[in-house]
Amino acid sequence: MTETLEIVTFCLKPGTEAGFIANNGVMSDWLARQPGFLGRHLGKREDGVWVEIVRWQNTEQAKDAADRIMAEIGDSEAMQAIEPASVDIRHAAVALSR
Repeated sequence: MTETLEIVTFCLKPGTEAGFIANNGVMSDWLARQPGFLGRHLGKREDGVWVEIVRWQNTEQAKDAADRIMAEIGDSEAMQAIEPASVDIRHAAVALSR
């Protein structure tokens, strides 16, 4: 099994950033309970696009979590703040980690 990075970019709906940040613990807590979860980083680019990098033990676990997240916490304020059409999810095998 190869450690995997899940790289997600997205935009927020107008006027939702404060609620997104304040209620993001729901997402962190949910991720922490998922099989294969190793860590998460969340940042905002200068152009306003958000970037989330999640480390997983393997791609299968990452994809399984992605398939379930909306059904399990999709109604949370943090998830509802995300503009669905802007979401881009990609996976990359870790080649180097220090």
